[in-house]
Amino acid sequence: MSSPLSKPQIIAHIQKSLNYTVFDSKWIPCSAKFVCLGNFARGTGVFQIYEVQHGEAQLIKEVEKAKPIKCGTFGASSLQQRHMATGDFDGNLHIWNLEAPDVPVYTTKAHKEIVNSIDGVGGLGIGDGAPEIVTGSRDGTVKVWDPRQKDLPVANMEPVEGETKRDCWTVAFGHAFNDQDRCVCAGYDNGDIKLFDLRNMSLRWETNIKNGVCCVEFDRKDINMNKLVATSLEGKFHVFDTRTQHPTKGFASISEKAHKATIWQVRHLPQNRDIFMTAGGAGNLHLWKYEYPAQRSKKDSDGADVGVAGSVNLLQNATLSTQPIASLDWSPDKQGLCVCSGFDQTVRVLIVTKLNVA
Repeated sequence: MSSPLSKPQIIAHIQKSLNYTVFDSKWIPCSAKFVCLGNFARGTGVFQIYEVQHGEAQLIKEVEKAKPIKCGTFGASSLQQRHMATGDFDGNLHIWNLEAPDVPVYTTKAHKEIVNSIDGVGGLGIGDGAPEIVTGSRDGTVKVWDPRQKDLPVANMEPVEGETKRDCWTVAFGHAFNDQDRCVCAGYDNGDIKLFDLRNMSLRWETNIKNGVCCVEFDRKDINMNKLVATSLEGKFHVFDTRTQHPTKGFASISEKAHKATIWQVRHLPQNRDIFMTAGGAGNLHLWKYEYPAQRSKKDSDGADVGVAGSVNLLQNATLSTQPIASLDWSPDKQGLCVCSGFDQTVRVLIVTKLNVA
């Protein structure tokens, strides 16, 4: 008989009030530290580094920058360097050495407007191939950068002449399972989701989920594409089975109306790709598990393979705040440890228990 305590529990371990608006929070790999990015009321940017010690979050370093910082990633850095790439309100891409964060080790004017989203691949011992950073911006473009090459992006996905520019809200890498293959998924304010194949420099697949796409994430970056989760404004999320692509129908998917408000974030558990957490506009977190169908693909009447979608089970949910939770990041090193921040100017360290029995 299953009791409520046999399910995973979401426990708020540490809660820290901040004196600025925090947009993103990330664990620093191989450490008990996390970094918070945001902006002060006076219009400048800030990042702070905290260390978890004895049930407290101790502020170790605070650096003020000229422009508000919107997003950050460690995905393109080696485990030795642990350099963080950030995108700011002015369209700049910077890479910082957190040991000496006064001057960036790399800087480029990536976009004409705010960088909404950033992701990295090829670092942290995850995925094959070169280190690369992808940025998505309000100017409608998605650009891929190699931190070893200055000023010019290695790929630029922008609307063709005469096409209306859509605000790109979210970007994510995937399919980086060998030296050549790599994909970028981008979500836009009109509900478009586009999957770009960087090997062939082509648009591999696109769909529209009829609502602004707040966040996209593959369950793993470094495997042959398996699943993609996209979250949207109206409290719905979609799970696409990206293992089987039909010539006309594309990917099989399921959708779930989970939150009453916008789902700002989705993050897959690093230690189990079938468990993911969604963060909502009403200050709540939902923990989900994806269940695969008995057969993941079948033949259609023309003999082509078509995917079969599975189902999602809600494992647990918790309300932490009355304000939206805008960022969420699992610790890559300690299963169940995660950091999240919201528009209540608070950062929280959470512990999620019993994930191995989920």
